[in-house]
Amino acid sequence: MINKIILDTDPGIDDAMAILFAEAHPAIDLKAITTVYGNATIENGTNNALFLKQKYNFKADVAQGASQPLVREPVGATVVVHGETGFGDVHAPKVTDLQADSRSAYQYIIDAVKAEPGEITLVAVGPLTNLALALEAAPEIADLVKEVVIMGGAFGMNGHRGNVTPFAEANIHDDPHAADIVFTGSWPVVVIGLDVTEESFFTKDYLDQLRDDAGEVGQFIWDISRYYLKFYSEKVGLEGCHVHDPSAIAYVIDPTLFTLREGPIRVVTDGPAEGLTIQKFDGRKHLHDDWESKRAQQVGVAVRDQELLKLYRDTIVDYGTI
Repeated sequence: MINKIILDTDPGIDDAMAILFAEAHPAIDLKAITTVYGNATIENGTNNALFLKQKYNFKADVAQGASQPLVREPVGATVVVHGETGFGDVHAPKVTDLQADSRSAYQYIIDAVKAEPGEITLVAVGPLTNLALALEAAPEIADLVKEVVIMGGAFGMNGHRGNVTPFAEANIHDDPHAADIVFTGSWPVVVIGLDVTEESFFTKDYLDQLRDDAGEVGQFIWDISRYYLKFYSEKVGLEGCHVHDPSAIAYVIDPTLFTLREGPIRVVTDGPAEGLTIQKFDGRKHLHDDWESKRAQQVGVAVRDQELLKLYRDTIVDYGTI
């Protein structure tokens, strides 16, 4: 089965890994890349998307999206993790002979979903501002999307709670109000958060082997990962990196890689726990319950990490050696 997706992304290093994964796998039809601020500024992120489209001859459209959160003050690009322009030490040249779609990302999403009802999966691996704007502008799309798959959040499973604060994951922390809108929408959501993405690792040896076996695309992934691995080594103490954004693509390709837990989700939108994601999964009745009336969504709680790593490697090697 071919899965048509729109990939909403803040093109940094692991985003590029996910974009290439989506483009490479035959089970995915990458219809569009919609950009959002986050790992990079919206200008750099959109240029990075256009650069990848040009470099690898993607058919996917590129549409530029939100430059800041709905309510909170912007926290700024994640330069310490992704470098000044998003791809670490690799600085994509300014793309002048390709243009982004004239529509904003949220309008592109609305139009695409309405044009192919029941066919489009939205995969979001950055802050959720574009998806929230689309849902607020056209609530009817909630009944028209096939599924919404999100890399973000942390629910405390497997010892994983937060990566930018003790209890918040970066994408949700960047725009908690948007995340709460998206998670409480009436569309079907699957959250692939730190609970599972931090259970898989691209080790140094794994990336070295990918460079050697996957041609030019393997070399590109290796090149952009140098800055990323330096951050992980110095700040996290790992000789490798977690498999964040590519895990969301892996879910679309093969959902059986993940164990899911069902229940409505809310997001803390201010205070010291800003960005905290909380799922109610026990069905207990309470006198006051702001979860009870919301749609039950799915959260990843376990992953078959070795099979995921093999899926990624096989896909990229096949793509890079065509």
